[in-house]
Amino acid sequence: MTRQLIKSGQVSENRKARYSYSIEDTIEAGISLTGAEIKSVRYGLVTIVDGFVQRRGRDLYLAGIEIQRLPTAARIVNFDERRPRQLLLHRAQINRLIGKLQEKGATIVPLKLYFNNRGRLKVLLGIGYGKSKIDKRETIKQREWQKSKARILKG
Repeated sequence: MTRQLIKSGQVSENRKARYSYSIEDTIEAGISLTGAEIKSVRYGLVTIVDGFVQRRGRDLYLAGIEIQRLPTAARIVNFDERRPRQLLLHRAQINRLIGKLQEKGATIVPLKLYFNNRGRLKVLLGIGYGKSKIDKRETIKQREWQKSKARILKG
């Protein structure tokens, strides 16, 4: 199994989040990782589909994401694949997000995981509210209409 090393650009995307939640606002945050974890992320061994943000005291943590171990890594390098990872934000941003989390039905989910131009790992967080079944059906209808419209205009 050979994987390509990702130096910059998108690592992972949570397409399920935009389907399940109506995203109102986005914010970019850093993540606190160990060396072995960042190396695994550079090889694309990360899943953010089940991720969410939770509050612990005065800090915010990204829970539910999974960073797999590299098969070639030394056995000494051991880390919990599903541990909550601290988000790196300014205090004012943290306070704003904590306020949003306290609203009824609000949740914060990761939308994208990517390396910026400086090589730093960033996560794009979306502040959203859960959609009902009717809203999800409407999203599917809109997507199908856009596809058919593109086909008609192309032909």
